[in-house]
Amino acid sequence: MVITMKNNSPFNFTVGELIEILNQQPKDMPVVVSGYENGYENFYQPEVKKVKHLPDNPYYDGQFQIDDNGIEVFILEREVRND
Repeated sequence: MVITMKNNSPFNFTVGELIEILNQQPKDMPVVVSGYENGYENFYQPEVKKVKHLPDNPYYDGQFQIDDNGIEVFILEREVRND
């Protein structure tokens, strides 16, 4: 199933759009992505959240977890499809 987005494209963002968003962020802000399993997905509107580094977490839980006392990071969170 392909989810049709703007201009009949299956993609949520272009490189140019992502660059515009990134240019609004501090140049030294870390970037993290959500993940698990294989293949590739679109991502939701990027956002800034605080995370804590937990390097001993199992790979499926990710080494960063949301934590109000953590460090701010720029997050690209993959789109979750229910199909």
